[in-house]
Parts: sequence; C-alpha cells; structure tokens
Amino acid sequence: MNEGIVVVVRSIIGFFTLLIFTRVLGKQQIAQLTFFDYVLGITIGSIAATLSVDLSSRAWPHWVGLLVWAIIVLILQWVTLKYRPAAKYIIGEPTIVIMNGQIMEDAMRKIRYTLADVLHQLRDKGIFDLKQVGFAVVETDGKVSVLLKPEFLPATPQDLNLTAQTSGLSTELIYDGIIINENLKQANVDRLWLEQELEKKGIHQVSEVFLATIDSSGNLFLDTYKDTAK
Repeated sequence: MNEGIVVVVRSIIGFFTLLIFTRVLGKQQIAQLTFFDYVLGITIGSIAATLSVDLSSRAWPHWVGLLVWAIIVLILQWVTLKYRPAAKYIIGEPTIVIMNGQIMEDAMRKIRYTLADVLHQLRDKGIFDLKQVGFAVVETDGKVSVLLKPEFLPATPQDLNLTAQTSGLSTELIYDGIIINENLKQANVDRLWLEQELEKKGIHQVSEVFLATIDSSGNLFLDTYKDTAK
C-alpha cells in the first residue's frame, strides 16, 4: 500500500481514538482546554517534534500527518458550528456540579471530576464556603463557572439606588517616557495641561514618566521610572 495512504488512514484512526479516550478520561484531563485544543495540541506537537529531531525517517510522511490532523479538526469545527447535536457529542456540554447549593455527585462522576477539583476552582474564584454557591457549572474546557446565592452576591449601584457612571477605557498619554500626541487630542487635553499636571506631582521632565493615563472622568494616573515602593 502507498505510504502516503497509510499515513492518512493512521492519522484519521489516531485522531478519533485520541478524541474518544479524552472524552472518556473526562474534563479534568483537559482543564482550561477544549477537546479540540487538547487533541490537536498534543498530537501536532508530537508529530512536529518527531519531524524536527528524527533524522532517520523521511520528512514527507510527517507533513502528510500534520495536514490530515489539521483538516480533520477544521471539518469537525465546521460540523459543530452547523449542527448542534453533533457538537454535543464531539465537544461535550457544560455540566452542572452544584445545583441550588447541592453537590451533584453523579454528574461529577460522569465527567471524572472530583470534589477536590471543584473546591480548588471555587477557591481560585475567592469562594471558600460552599454555602455561598447556588450553581456551579463545569464548562467544556474544564473551567468552573459559579453563580452565588442571592444573599451572597455583591451589592450593585442599582441595589443601592445609586446612579452608576460609565468609567470607559483609560487613554495612554505618556508611554515609556514619550508623549502620544494623538491620544492627547482624543482625550481633549493638550501638552501644556499635561506638563502642568506633571509639575503638580513634582515631575519636571516627561522622560521621568514610564506611564501616564487619563480616564473618562479626567483623572490622571502616573507611574514614574523612579519607584518608591520597596
């Protein structure tokens, strides 16, 4: 059989074998990666590494393998975009592991997710008490999304009957000791105003400033090369 055809067939079999094994192992195995990222990353990386260092073999079968894997992923990405039922089986679905404050042990068992994994991800989000959690969902990339119970949600301006002001994005006026003139115009300020503000802070040269930004309210942030924090 032609060597190229063998490589193509082996690549297709290898792809789906690895995809199935990854699904079986569960979302813990691919934490912070999608199934496609995990399967494509480790396999293409392995093939590319062999291509680079295995001087005893010919290069073109490796190139064929890389191409086949990339094409398979592109096809399956298209399929999952067009057909939602296919995406359910290929990529998977988010899994609820905490519902109304109750831990869903069976759901965790199906995706090979342990209580220690959930607690770790909750702590990573600053949640140390399970009583605060209303819902926790393990996403398809292994991350946990959390909805706190109403009584533990942080108060918003709307809750306090306050009018929230839009902060907007800060604009860089000085970057690495250089004034950005275009951003001065965008922020409706001029060079003279900026120099006066620097003088108020005891800064006499623009070259002393590492970063200067202004927000939508006109507040100026300055960071100089000479740091006082130790």
